Amino acid sequence: MLREPRTERENYRQTIEKLGLIFHTVEGEPYWNEGAAYRFEREEIETLEQATNELQEMCLAAVEKVVSQAEFDRLGIPAKAHSVIAAAWEADPPALYGRFDLSYNGVEPPKLLEYNADTPTSLLEATVVQWHWLEEVEPSADQFNSIWEGLIGKWQSLREEGYLNSGVVHFGCMDAAEDFMTTAVLMDTARETGLEVALMQMGEIGWDHDGKCFVDPEWRKIQTLFKLYPWEWMLTDKFGDYALQTYSETQWIEPIWKMILSNKAILAILWEMYPDHPNLLPAYLDGPRDLASYVRKPFLGREGANISLHTGGEILEMEGPYADGGFVYQAFAPLPRFGDNHAVIGSWVIDGEARGIGIRESNGPITEDLARFVPHYFR
Repeated sequence: MLREPRTERENYRQTIEKLGLIFHTVEGEPYWNEGAAYRFEREEIETLEQATNELQEMCLAAVEKVVSQAEFDRLGIPAKAHSVIAAAWEADPPALYGRFDLSYNGVEPPKLLEYNADTPTSLLEATVVQWHWLEEVEPSADQFNSIWEGLIGKWQSLREEGYLNSGVVHFGCMDAAEDFMTTAVLMDTARETGLEVALMQMGEIGWDHDGKCFVDPEWRKIQTLFKLYPWEWMLTDKFGDYALQTYSETQWIEPIWKMILSNKAILAILWEMYPDHPNLLPAYLDGPRDLASYVRKPFLGREGANISLHTGGEILEMEGPYADGGFVYQAFAPLPRFGDNHAVIGSWVIDGEARGIGIRESNGPITEDLARFVPHYFR
């Protein structure tokens, strides 16, 4: 795994804008950075793929443990959702995608930092934009990236196997460029299989009191809904109880059991189940125990918010809105560092299978929302 300096393509900003990446520059700094690229050996890609697939299997076993042993309280999941999550898990509804964040330096085994299992973003960059870069800059090389094909295959199987409750798949997201771009990829891949799609903001979803169902702005009943909106947020919203009461009548993507995997408390449960696994880090819910260096993470934190890094007698803390929930204490695994760049690998899972990676790098050891996306390739 090497970080190589690269010459940016002429007019690359206009090129990636045409591909849909509309926030390539944030606060005057590049978000999409093609002034560098990460080069892997084939064996390193195979290592990442194998680790991702094994982590996915372990995570599903962890969900089974939480559900079968009713350990929801350990994750701070509201009691009103327990039975719905259990029923949804037993019903085995379709799960579309997720992204493991890994620390990997090409030498030691990849280490799981967290699992973005419910609402992962940066999908456009990983799926479309870096592939286009590869075709123009390194056409003779390869890239670990079959995410688009995986999504099309999953939508096709959902359609053919009768999982979708109607011909229309509704897509809901917040009014944010990053969320819209990820949702657009999912809509485009669904549309490519012949499905009818409809986009709306989450705030535009209505409730029909007479019909006891969710409706779109045109008052059509929503039967299948992809929502780029966390379940933990939804359950605190005005219509959260309606979602629970009518859960079985709507095809939710992602399903509500993803609440378990998107909660960082799962890191401690995984360590209990698979102690000393090469792809896991020691993690605990009751404090750092004997960890000399560790990271304290909020159960439901995002983009580095409220994370505190304790190493070498020093503490690095990030502010944020997630300080009131529970915390998990995970052993510190340094991100590979190239100069001032700390690289984290996002390993994408589509329909339970490893399908590709995206790399983001930050100036410090905690990956924040402004971390840069850098393309990769291998030979």
